[in-house]
Amino acid sequence: MTIRSARPEDAEFIAQTIQSSQRGYRSRGWFDVALGWPDAQCRAFIARIAVAQAMSMWHVSQFLVAEVDGKPAAALCALPGAGTGPAAWRAIEEVAAATGLAASELEAIRRRGGYTRACWVQGGEGDWMIEHVATDPVHRGRGLVQALIAHALEKGRAAGFNRATISFLIGNEPAERAYAKAGFVLAEEKRDPAFEAIIGAPGFRMFARKMGCSANGDS
Repeated sequence: MTIRSARPEDAEFIAQTIQSSQRGYRSRGWFDVALGWPDAQCRAFIARIAVAQAMSMWHVSQFLVAEVDGKPAAALCALPGAGTGPAAWRAIEEVAAATGLAASELEAIRRRGGYTRACWVQGGEGDWMIEHVATDPVHRGRGLVQALIAHALEKGRAAGFNRATISFLIGNEPAERAYAKAGFVLAEEKRDPAFEAIIGAPGFRMFARKMGCSANGDS
């Protein structure tokens, strides 16, 4: 296994990672609901966002990739929490324009995507944010997520951040166990019945940890 920064040629794998991580243990995630398109069309749109000029949390430059035998096997993004929402929408607008989406459809995407607003929870503007953590199913159980998180935390420490956060669907027990193993603890959660009616999960939970020590708790 090797850990490296994602590259433009990883766009399709990053799109798969984003879609898988957003779904968690459910069948649909944010892009599925907001776009309302078939899987392949959603992934193609996300892959374009991953290499757009607009830099967002979905951009390849924000991702670390774990390779096994020279092929991508797992990934996550790690970046400053400041301004992630507006940056994400700018990337969507850019790709929508490039693919010829009508203004009415772009507005529909914004409207459909609003279902998370009542229960989405993430770290503050001064936090180091880890998101979109996913492993290819054939490579699960090999410690790839722990290795990626360790690298992401080191990257955040080097950038001067004091706290890292990570958010996931309430009920995603494998994710919760993995993040607890990496030293994260519950910081906040939000629930929303309307969200649960759409996705089947009660809401989101955010874990956080200080950056001053390694993932196993050593200084």
